[in-house]
Amino acid sequence: MPITVEEFETARPHLLSAAHRMLGSAHDAQDAVQTAWLRAMTARSSPLVENPSAWLTTVTARVCLDELRARRRRHEAPLLADAIPAAELAADEAVLRTEDVSRALMVLLSQLTPPQRVAYVLHDLFSVPFEQVAHVLGGTVSGAKKHASRARQRLDGAPPASEQDSRRDQPVIDAFLAAARTGDTRRMIQLLAPDSVRDAEAALLPRGARTTVVGAGDIATETVHFRDRIQAACRLTVNNRPVYLIAPGGHPLATIDISTARQKVTRITLRSARADDRFAAALPSTAP
Repeated sequence: MPITVEEFETARPHLLSAAHRMLGSAHDAQDAVQTAWLRAMTARSSPLVENPSAWLTTVTARVCLDELRARRRRHEAPLLADAIPAAELAADEAVLRTEDVSRALMVLLSQLTPPQRVAYVLHDLFSVPFEQVAHVLGGTVSGAKKHASRARQRLDGAPPASEQDSRRDQPVIDAFLAAARTGDTRRMIQLLAPDSVRDAEAALLPRGARTTVVGAGDIATETVHFRDRIQAACRLTVNNRPVYLIAPGGHPLATIDISTARQKVTRITLRSARADDRFAAALPSTAP
């Protein structure tokens, strides 16, 4: 057998990380890596492999590419957070926290074509040479480079003018979200306008909760109860509007749209993420 159990176990963490970025799911990554190992076990007549990690990476990436293409043939849209079983969502969240993976990146990767996603993840995130990427994709080195380049263009696309116009208010928004993540009600009240309003879709709230809350004190007090969700928020442009996206495990759940005036937060609008939402990169934060 070209790959030993010890060689596979040594490579497994790397394989799982790469497969997770390609598939967006810890559960699917486990399946892909297991499939790669099964293929290695059946390749008994193959010659010895000089670089087991590279060989396994290639096989795992091909499994992921096949899965991404199958999803595309089935016209499957990326799953929203509320459509994913709690255990799988928790596993995806654990990967993001353990490996310090960008939520925004995971959301944006889901919008790439299968070859673009595989090429970008392998080369740009895991430093796999383009010769090996081309081997995975079944094309040329030039083609692999084009897929990665197109992925970068889509991931780093320029935000709309509306976001650039709002940059002067970003420090206030960043400061409010930072206070919300830690449950600092005093700081939130300082940043909220006295007559500020929080609107939310009923589906995002506990049964019987008010969809509209008015007043800095009441909003700050309520916000404390949603710290876990706010900690899972990242800055993105959604449907050409700069907002914060709550994305547990890297899966869209809801948007937080914050309006300001005179350096105070005046309105917070919470909306459920939708399958037809379009995501783009946001400008870097201006917070210190």
